[in-house]
Amino acid sequence: MEKNTRYDCDVAVVGGGPVGLCLALLLAREGTEVVVFEKEPDVSLDLRASTFHPPTLDMLDRLGIAETLVAQGLICPHWQIRLHPDGDRAIFDLSVLQNDTRHPYRLQCEQWKLSLALMDALKKEPRARVVFGREVTGFTQDDDGVTLSLRDGFEEIGSGEVGSANETIRARLVAGTDGARSTIRKELGLEFAGLTYPETTLLVTTHFPFEEHLEGISNVSYCWKADGNFALLKVPGRWRVSIYPREDLPIDEQLTEEAIEASLQVIVPRSERYEVIEKRPYRVHQRIVPSYVHGRVVLAGDAAHLNSPSGGMGLNGGIHDAFELAEALTEILAGQAPLTRLDLYDRRRRPIARDQILAQADANRARMREKSPEKRREILAGLKAITRDPERLYAHVLKSSMIDGLRLAAAIQ
Repeated sequence: MEKNTRYDCDVAVVGGGPVGLCLALLLAREGTEVVVFEKEPDVSLDLRASTFHPPTLDMLDRLGIAETLVAQGLICPHWQIRLHPDGDRAIFDLSVLQNDTRHPYRLQCEQWKLSLALMDALKKEPRARVVFGREVTGFTQDDDGVTLSLRDGFEEIGSGEVGSANETIRARLVAGTDGARSTIRKELGLEFAGLTYPETTLLVTTHFPFEEHLEGISNVSYCWKADGNFALLKVPGRWRVSIYPREDLPIDEQLTEEAIEASLQVIVPRSERYEVIEKRPYRVHQRIVPSYVHGRVVLAGDAAHLNSPSGGMGLNGGIHDAFELAEALTEILAGQAPLTRLDLYDRRRRPIARDQILAQADANRARMREKSPEKRREILAGLKAITRDPERLYAHVLKSSMIDGLRLAAAIQ
């Protein structure tokens, strides 16, 4: 496309989380003028995703960022499903993927470390600008572009200036990567079909060394306990513990310090109290929009789909969206493809999110919520049989690591 002075940028990215920042960096490196608008004052450092799957690391390698994350994270060559407290377990060895990926392991690394690495890279791109503290409140689109309404003060990282308080900017195309409460999705009037699970999950972190007390524990472990379950995920210097409260007690009673302490004591009983560094309750959703593409406005990441965190696929799926979308937008802006090129992005990413990511996450959740000791033993025996069969193990981890889904997507035309 020829440069038109009526435009403030080629692509406006609404939402400065890892998906939006990744998309912006991909576009800027292809010569696209891109601006990211994030309503928060800075990169969020709170408790969010922490698992990176092999193909995601392969993708980030292309940006020169995977090595940075690996240096700041923990390599997890295997993960497990485990009965507690007896420790019987099925262990899934990711080394069987060594011919399919340059990273045959999960990486445990906090999401915000990716955001900071992307920000560092974006600061070096003259075509990219990131504006914090600037909220997009709505938009209108026509045959030639999209006009965004913005409000509040802002801090800009990058060259030049973009708008001022309570003003508008115009872009050729807009990407909504503004998360679960997406303004862009709401302005489009889209149904966010799906459900919200009834339970509240509590995520806490602690320095306590569970690995010294639970024999053979993996850095990523999903555990059954009496009448419930919990998950242990290690990141550098601490463990993240997902506590699934009982359904027969009010949730407020189970989020107190004493209730959290009691839940941790079930995992490893000890005379001392646990030091809880952080805690955050959250609800789990399974939702997806009917289409990712709406004229010159397109959705990606949590703005388009939400899934249970069981299996660690949400952030990864969003990054996969960003890479597929960047390719489509680059071709359109270079005049190599019409606007309908975005339809291929939708065909490749939305069915995979629905049939692979959401479906697997829901199945993982259902499996771990099984309460019957007999059925648990039966499930575990089946999983252990998979780990003993090289062909079945390979097929299982190829799918759970999201490689299979990406291959299916790539075959769609």
